[in-house]
Amino acid sequence: HLTDMVALSESGCFAFSQGDGNFPSPLVLRRAMEYASTFGLNVWLRPQENSLSEGGVAHEGEVATRLGLPGIPSIAEAIAVSTVILIAQETKARVHLCRLSSEIAINLVRNAKDEGVNVTSDISLNNLHLSEVDIGFFDTNHRFVPPLRGTRDRKALRSGLLDNSVDIICSDHTPVSGDDKNIPFGEAAPGACGVEMLLPLVLRWAKQEGIPLKHALKKVTCNPSDLLVGTPKRITGGEVADLCIFDPEMPCLVDENSLVSKTKNTPFINTELLGVNMFTIVGGEILFERLQTN
Repeated sequence: HLTDMVALSESGCFAFSQGDGNFPSPLVLRRAMEYASTFGLNVWLRPQENSLSEGGVAHEGEVATRLGLPGIPSIAEAIAVSTVILIAQETKARVHLCRLSSEIAINLVRNAKDEGVNVTSDISLNNLHLSEVDIGFFDTNHRFVPPLRGTRDRKALRSGLLDNSVDIICSDHTPVSGDDKNIPFGEAAPGACGVEMLLPLVLRWAKQEGIPLKHALKKVTCNPSDLLVGTPKRITGGEVADLCIFDPEMPCLVDENSLVSKTKNTPFINTELLGVNMFTIVGGEILFERLQTN
């Protein structure tokens, strides 16, 4: 069902989505995008065709078959992305596709952008660095929606970042309690804490790909800001700016002692990363300062 987008936008909402609910039917999608386009509103969608993904817990491929896990095929994402793009092309709506995970979806978005469709996309830092092989022996810290896909898909996500088919890297911060993770893989809740790993894992990606720091940081700073706010925000003289000051070479060990999140589930547990935030400044005030230790 459609919500009252205009009333909600007047109350401060900047985008409209199905969240983690089922992917809407094409009829509901069309009506929603027509509504949004009429009033210049943004639609955010997590694309996954319901009937093809129902019951699946891992990428449909060699690893899921070997482990006996029900799979989620890449076409479940691709069919949904195709539907969104076609409707967006017709309605002229502004659409953002959340947490893409497959090569075929990236190719569809790339072609749509080339054709002038007003579509943007993001990927999760988990899919940026991990693949189906990292599930290992049913490690529930690697249970995500969308799932970790093949190494070819991961390569395509990285290529999409380089040619701007993918606009944003998101933390996909979805912490899950220990009780919901310490159970069989197929029954475990999907998700992991991620916001604390966003900076060092973006830095790791930039180093692996040989990308200049300022270009890599756009994927987690001005790109999402421009998309969310609608007007570019930049650091300029005389203006109030929200900043973080970080040391890109300082090592940090991701473990239960260093994580601030109430839950400690992450596929990067006990991994040493480079990049530590030293100061957070919001509205001209220092809200966080990392204590220096000898």
